[in-house]
Amino acid sequence: MDAERPYDLVLFGATGFTGRLTAEYLVRQAPADCRWALAGRNLDKLKALRDDLAAHEPDPERSARLAGLPLLAADAGDREALRAVAESARVVISTVGPYLRYGEPLVAACAEAGTDYVDLTGEPEFVDRMYLLHHERAVRSGARLVHACGFDSVPHDLGVLFTVGQLPAQSAGTPVAVEGFVRATGTFSGGTFASALTAMSRPRATAQAARARRAVEPSPTGRRIRISPQRPRWSPHARAWVLPLPTIDPQVVGRSAAALPAYGPDFRYGHHAAVRRLPIALGGVVGLTLLALAAQLPSLRKALTSLRKPGEGPGPEQRAKSWFTVRFVARSAGAQVHTEVSGGDPGYGETAKMLAESALCLAFDELPETAGQVTTAVAMGPALIERLTAAGILFTVLERPPLTAPGRHLA
Repeated sequence: MDAERPYDLVLFGATGFTGRLTAEYLVRQAPADCRWALAGRNLDKLKALRDDLAAHEPDPERSARLAGLPLLAADAGDREALRAVAESARVVISTVGPYLRYGEPLVAACAEAGTDYVDLTGEPEFVDRMYLLHHERAVRSGARLVHACGFDSVPHDLGVLFTVGQLPAQSAGTPVAVEGFVRATGTFSGGTFASALTAMSRPRATAQAARARRAVEPSPTGRRIRISPQRPRWSPHARAWVLPLPTIDPQVVGRSAAALPAYGPDFRYGHHAAVRRLPIALGGVVGLTLLALAAQLPSLRKALTSLRKPGEGPGPEQRAKSWFTVRFVARSAGAQVHTEVSGGDPGYGETAKMLAESALCLAFDELPETAGQVTTAVAMGPALIERLTAAGILFTVLERPPLTAPGRHLA
């Protein structure tokens, strides 16, 4: 990749809700010599964001640098402008969703230009279609296309990588089974809600894209990878009722396992939501089912989308109260390991952190040689875990937790 490009990073969609949080994180954490720029369709909004970033910086020298932060005008559908953005950067960060609607032209530009790309999509159909359309081109150009670099799916993908790494040496070459149990609080922005509704409204198209990808994507030779959610049940490991969680996360974990021999010759993963009280668990199932049904009807989908507009999201006080934990249990050759990944506000504060650190990792760290559409575990792995740990996201090996009966709920 051309190290002489004008920018190390370009943040596309900087004036959106998560885009702004990502920009604020880069102000605090990007190296002093990082050359970065803000990009989006509205130059006036970009200028206002730049002015605000500079005004809130107490150090006069840093404030002056921020006041001169380059701005790049580009619409999500303007392929020529996006080509110029991609060719100007070593890494492009995209926060512009729903990605099915707006994302493909920028992925195409990065794949063609040999530019690394990260986003925070949780839309399986988009990820599969981008593989079909642009993976081979990115392999040829050397671009690393890394989707799902936020709460979808960094804690889960890197959490499984971390957990597998804790298994004893004698487990090498034996089957590995991992379960992940997710607990989280928080709310969502208009952009996130719109992306979720878009994905829910397209079950047939999502399944078709998945089948098309499976037909062309090579399988690992001599190894088996299975994603196997189990039935709803009480789990003594999670100390909660657990329900299969139909997100993109297990698919990402499975692709990492297929690419990395360290996951063993026979790898199985189950992904679950963990809920302490059964009535809340049942209510969540009913609510998601009704939302998925409503998403099939254009009129209801439009009405739901209007409840929270793009750019709107939870305020600082609400984000400060939010948190997540993902507990993992791995078994291999009679050994059992318990780990946990935990942090603050999953949807926005920590997602902006994960997204920005993923981009910084691609731009500045010594990493394995990869190209094409790859996962965070494959592209960045331990280097990104180290970055996130330094940034306050915890990767912890736990003692085996005591068994807890279903009637003894914890607060």
